[in-house]
Formats: sequence, structure tokens, C-alpha cells
Amino acid sequence: MLDTLRKPFFVAALLALLLAVLIELGSGPAFAAAAPADLPAPGFGIRYLALLDGLVLFTVCLFAAPMLLSARVVGRIQGVASAIVAVLMLIAAIILLVVAVQALLLMVALFMAVPFGTAIYAASFGSFPTVPAAATLSAIMLCKLLFCGLLIAAQQRFLENRGLVLIVLTSLLATALLGLLHGLPPSFLVSISDVVGAIIVAILAVIWALAYLIGAIPAIVKALRVDRALG
Repeated sequence: MLDTLRKPFFVAALLALLLAVLIELGSGPAFAAAAPADLPAPGFGIRYLALLDGLVLFTVCLFAAPMLLSARVVGRIQGVASAIVAVLMLIAAIILLVVAVQALLLMVALFMAVPFGTAIYAASFGSFPTVPAAATLSAIMLCKLLFCGLLIAAQQRFLENRGLVLIVLTSLLATALLGLLHGLPPSFLVSISDVVGAIIVAILAVIWALAYLIGAIPAIVKALRVDRALG
């Protein structure tokens, strides 16, 4: 695949995805100095998207590894690197899932505790910045679509990689779902729906991290067999 890879398009795709992750983490303008306006990441959901997109970014970096390292080295470290990243992402996703569930329980409890709890909810969570969040999600989706287009332009055979296609589709659908959860409910309930979106994203990240971890096992076993044969 590397022989026919259009490297400028591939590098541009990698940068587009990196920008999406940085925006999700609230660091987009720091990376893109030409950004016309600040892109905040309010609530939980937008930042949680970085869990999924971090895995996508890692996957694309694995495709880029043979550009910098020999195929032999890549073959040896790929399984171990995938396992380490999967474990770290799994731990992070579980911790953030617990945090989001606790936040959801608190918001719902306050909202249902009429009248004083509802008043506290209204003061603390009743005003969600939906317009800035929509602008941020639009920028993230644009970066992801640009990433997809550039990746296909770099090499159409990426479409044959089912794992990559599925996790990219998961990321796109999660972003679209979060936009709906921000736009459909009444404004005073968006904080709750945003946390629900974050919980869904965290669960998806847990599932994908487990899939990466399981998928890394054969590569690790194969690398160990090669090392024993060489030894």
C-alpha cells in the first residue's frame, strides 16, 4: 500500500484528524494559529469525543509508521503499542464514564428535587452554551470529513480496512448524535442530554478499546514467535 500511497494527501489527512482531536480537547486555536475565533469545548460530550478520535489517530499513525521505520521494526512493536494504547484508553474511558454517570445522577436529582433542587440546577446547569458548542461541533465534523476525503485521496484501499472504516463511522455518528442531543431538547435540559451523549461516547470508546486490545494479542504472539525463532 505504501508504494502507491500519495503521501501529501496522507499527511494532510493526519493533520486534519489531529486538529479535530485538539479542538475536542479545547486546544484547536493553539494548534491552528489562523483560526478566526475561539472554539470552546463546553460540557462533557465534546471532550469525550477525543476518546474515540484518539483511537482513530493512533490507527492512522500505525499506517504512517512504515514511512519512518523498517517493516521488521513495525511488525515487532505494533502489537505491543496497540495493547498499551488500548489499555490506557480503556482505563481513561472507564474513569470518564464513571465521572459522567455521577454528573448525570447529580443533575437529574437536582432537577427532580422541586423547588430548591430545581432552582440549584437552573442556576448551575440550566444555561448551556449551545451556539458555541454547535460551532465547535461543526468545525470538528468538517475536520473529520476532510480527513476522510484526504485519506481516500491518498489511497482508496483504506476503504478495504473494515476496522478503520467502522471506527471512523462510529466517530462520525457519535459527533452527529452529540449535535442532535445539543439541538433537540429544551435549552434548560441540554446539560443533561450533553452528559448522556458523553456516556454513550465513553461506552463506545470502551468497546473499541477492548476490540483493539483483543486484536493486539495475535500480533504480540507472532512477534514473540519471531523473536524466539531468531534467538
